Amino acid sequence: MDFRGSHIISVTQFDRAAIERVFDVADSMQPFARRERRTNALDGAILGNMFFEPSTRTRFSFGCAFNLLGGYVRETSDIKTSSISKGESLYDTARVVSGYSDIIVMRHPQAGSVEEFSRASRVPVINGGDGPNEHPSQALLDLYTIKKELNANNRKIDGMRIAMVGDLKHGRTVHSLSQLLLLFTHITFTLISPAELKMPENIVAELRAAGHSVIETDDMEKGLNDNDTVYLTRIQEERFSSRLEADIYRGRFKLNQEIYTRNCAPNTVIMHPLPRDSREEANELDNDLNLHPNLAIFRQTDNGVVVRMALFALILDVVDLVETRASEVKWYTAGRFDN
Repeated sequence: MDFRGSHIISVTQFDRAAIERVFDVADSMQPFARRERRTNALDGAILGNMFFEPSTRTRFSFGCAFNLLGGYVRETSDIKTSSISKGESLYDTARVVSGYSDIIVMRHPQAGSVEEFSRASRVPVINGGDGPNEHPSQALLDLYTIKKELNANNRKIDGMRIAMVGDLKHGRTVHSLSQLLLLFTHITFTLISPAELKMPENIVAELRAAGHSVIETDDMEKGLNDNDTVYLTRIQEERFSSRLEADIYRGRFKLNQEIYTRNCAPNTVIMHPLPRDSREEANELDNDLNLHPNLAIFRQTDNGVVVRMALFALILDVVDLVETRASEVKWYTAGRFDN
């Protein structure tokens, strides 16, 4: 895969060699993310961060990643404050904003919208999430996290066992992660959800066709047994017709210290793309696990910065320039990325 000047719209663009390239560059970005070094490789470059759907981690993470490479960030964070609310087409928006930017990250509530936008853009576009469809950078950071967590337990992605729990119908993070895992071998997937919120049939069929084992169940405690990783998702309220409809499923699948200890192997890694719904009626990932050593959710968010730095560096072809324009940081940074 040639990253230079490319749009990143779907995880289907990646093969294993491309994934390893992103991960190798992400590893090299760690000192910069930890503020041990700094670089101005993207000095003068502008990121157009266009988020037409609520976001904290993804928007902030992309912005921080670009800043850490020395670039500047301009943002739109609400569709109501953009000209789209006045009826402007994605084509016109893309033509205008790409004239102001060197690269664009876009999130939009409609599936396929980012691809449509990219066709009119004059600069590379990264999909920051298009409705229930895809979230490629989240899938990459999730896979990067899984790799690092498994390596710590002398395991590999090939042959691993993963449970995905919650709203698998609407959860674009599990859709994209599943698509990436098609590139690996002999994985056992346990898909835990209400029957109405099952993983889309086409994704399940693709997993099985790739030689993976897929178990679908609505029995959470039984499904948690014998996994390397448990990946939880919240009920995607914004994808339902009403809050009342979402409430039917909210709180059905919860993981807390007691359930984890009773059902999970001692080294089972706990992941969640965040935000987790901490309201009492939901609480799919309990705060009583916050200090558990196998809780990787904040390692996930840290990893998101280096993976997104890697994407920017590869797309804008500054990987080598990052090192040549690097210097040591002088201010106090000890403990910043402690987990």
